[in-house]
Amino acid sequence: MPTPVTASESGASAFTDRVRAAFPALARRHRHLPVAYFDGPGGTQVPQVVVDAVSEYLLRHNANTDWHYPTSQETDAIIADARAAVADLVGGRADEVAFGANMTTLTFHVARSLGRRWGAGDEIVVTELDHHANIDPWRALATERGVVVRAVPFHRDSGQLDWDTFEAAISPRTRLVAIGAASNALGTVNDVARAGRMARAVGALLFVDAVHYAPHLLPDVQALEADFLACSAYKFYGPHIGILWSRRDLLASLDVPKLVPAPNAIPERIETGTLCHEGIAGTLAVVDFLAGLGGRDRARAEGSRRDRLSAAYAVIHAQGERLIRRLWNGLAAIPAVTLYGPPPGEPRTPTLAFVVRGRPAHDVARSLAERAVFVSSGDFYAATVVERLGYAEEGLVRAGCACYSTEEEVDRLLAGVDAAAAGK
Repeated sequence: MPTPVTASESGASAFTDRVRAAFPALARRHRHLPVAYFDGPGGTQVPQVVVDAVSEYLLRHNANTDWHYPTSQETDAIIADARAAVADLVGGRADEVAFGANMTTLTFHVARSLGRRWGAGDEIVVTELDHHANIDPWRALATERGVVVRAVPFHRDSGQLDWDTFEAAISPRTRLVAIGAASNALGTVNDVARAGRMARAVGALLFVDAVHYAPHLLPDVQALEADFLACSAYKFYGPHIGILWSRRDLLASLDVPKLVPAPNAIPERIETGTLCHEGIAGTLAVVDFLAGLGGRDRARAEGSRRDRLSAAYAVIHAQGERLIRRLWNGLAAIPAVTLYGPPPGEPRTPTLAFVVRGRPAHDVARSLAERAVFVSSGDFYAATVVERLGYAEEGLVRAGCACYSTEEEVDRLLAGVDAAAAGK
């Protein structure tokens, strides 16, 4: 079972206390107990500043874009500022950032645009470790365009990709490699740069799904040498909105399905219809919120937003590593529990999946909910992962730590799983 918090962790505790004060949802109680949210991999809670930004937009600035009156011009400015904020988050440029309904919709849109160039004889490489939002849009091209899609498996025992098979799947016919930066089911952090080197060696594009990565590790499209990177603000404490970064020249060259007439400007040309402006305002707010978490000393406060984000993510990642170690070791000590994914110390996010012998995943989740511990269960749209592990029918239990998670909440989760394993 977990060990007590040590004095060396007191700074982390102060950080968590400061963070938690910003999230109104943490005041919720269920069965007279404070709710412990371990459902972050499916969507995090939001700080008050995001709520305020969404409300402020709807109450004071609500309008459509590109017209000659104040609320429209204010909307244009908010969207421009949000593009700049997201550019700082991913390490790109503001004119390379597009918004959409969600990552899935944006990926289908990109896939259809790229697919207009491809046909029989062209190949796409995906992985079995990915969320199906980065699998099914590419598989659709097999039906629509005759493209061959090759899927790279993962090792069941380690939760890591089979890199020998990955390398063998790449050929001169490969047009695109689609890979998740981190597994939303197992927490595995993939070596995206390695995949990128393989793609570039044959002139293929690299599409990175950073939805589960971005809440825990700061994306860097330059270091990854990615061509596309997609994520979702609601996974990193923002509103429900999708984000796509792409190299400007590539974005300009896409044969995008769109209305006529429609903007040809970059990146608006890939954005279909009127956007969720209040969600974009909330996204701007959450990036600034995250940038403020790295510390309060003057040097950090005066650094660039990218520098402040880097400092904040270093703290967030260290806290996540500490919590996942506590959670993993505690679950491993329960004989009826089987854990999946990389152990602590391996590249991973603070998200893990497990099963309890003799208890369906949904029953375990319901049992934990009675203790005001909220976890998710099922396949999380990582259906191939769950099927490969042998739980296509029963599903897995998934628990993910967030920047507002605490040791006490981890201990409550462990106590609940222990009770569920004992049939209580």
